[in-house]
Amino acid sequence: MAAGIGWRICGGVFDLEEKERRITELEKQMAEPGFWDGQERAQKVGREVSALKKVAGQWDDLRRQVEDLETLCQLAVEENDDDSLNEVEAALAPLTAHLDEAELQGMMSGPDDLKNAIVSIHPGAGGTESQDWAEMLMRMYLRWMEAHGYVSNMLDFQPGEEAGIKSVTIEVTGDYAYGYLKAEAGVHRLVRISPFDANHRRHTSFASVSVMPEIDDPGDIDLNEADLVVDTYRASGAGGQHVNKTSSAVRITHKPTGIIVQCQTERSQHQNRESAMKVLMARLYQMQQEELRKKIDALEADKKEIAWGSQIRSYVFHPYTLVKDHRTGTEMGNIQAVMDGDIDRFVQAFLRGDRNEG
Repeated sequence: MAAGIGWRICGGVFDLEEKERRITELEKQMAEPGFWDGQERAQKVGREVSALKKVAGQWDDLRRQVEDLETLCQLAVEENDDDSLNEVEAALAPLTAHLDEAELQGMMSGPDDLKNAIVSIHPGAGGTESQDWAEMLMRMYLRWMEAHGYVSNMLDFQPGEEAGIKSVTIEVTGDYAYGYLKAEAGVHRLVRISPFDANHRRHTSFASVSVMPEIDDPGDIDLNEADLVVDTYRASGAGGQHVNKTSSAVRITHKPTGIIVQCQTERSQHQNRESAMKVLMARLYQMQQEELRKKIDALEADKKEIAWGSQIRSYVFHPYTLVKDHRTGTEMGNIQAVMDGDIDRFVQAFLRGDRNEG
């Protein structure tokens, strides 16, 4: 087993050499005259260097741990020391888990993978039932973010009339937030006995999850202020007494594309405008990327119908308990653990490129 981990480490070392070359290249840029005059570019480059050095440090640490285990293992075999062999075996499980995480991050080499993410959840048709399901997904992702050390900031929250949510948009801050969460984009289906049905019948509900990288360099987006229509209004829903006293909520319409974003969670109009602009920039960037890939002509056309046949994952509460990802075939029977944020198995299978051929 230690030898197998050693080979995986060797594979990672070759990838590490490429990252170290990238670090050297970026540090040369940082040493150029006038580099720090451009604050936004400097922050972007500095963040990439910091993340790459973190990955390099992880691989160096893993390599040292493997070398130490191999030495201990050789000594244990030579001296027939069962206690030392047990110590090696006990250390392999956490080491393998750390290696799995480092390999996943090594695979995330896309230009946006390192960035913060903006996650939006919208219920499908079905009223209260689907709105409740959307809120359950929101809770699942917030639990996952908390467990992995990400900072979440709710940019917009529209509560349902009876229960659940009409929509929510969350900013997720931390290294590789987009790289991981992009695996969750798509339609999620729930099958359960409805708590809102007096006859206790089984219902199927849908909700869509969209994930976009946060844009940290506005220069990446061609945006004309004249193309924006900015409306202010009084916020509604949760948020304390203040939200209804002033017109602090902001809605921005981008006329050329018809994209509409809004934010009402902050106390000031200025803060809400900043948050809404983050979402708008992310959506415009996503549209540009999709056009470059020739997948769609506009962002809205890429959205599948939130209904039968388009789901990426199903969550079955009744008549049995099972969560199944239809892209990879990955399954998990402990549905409560999944709803508490344990979705790593599904995320990792997607990122590793597993595909269900059935």
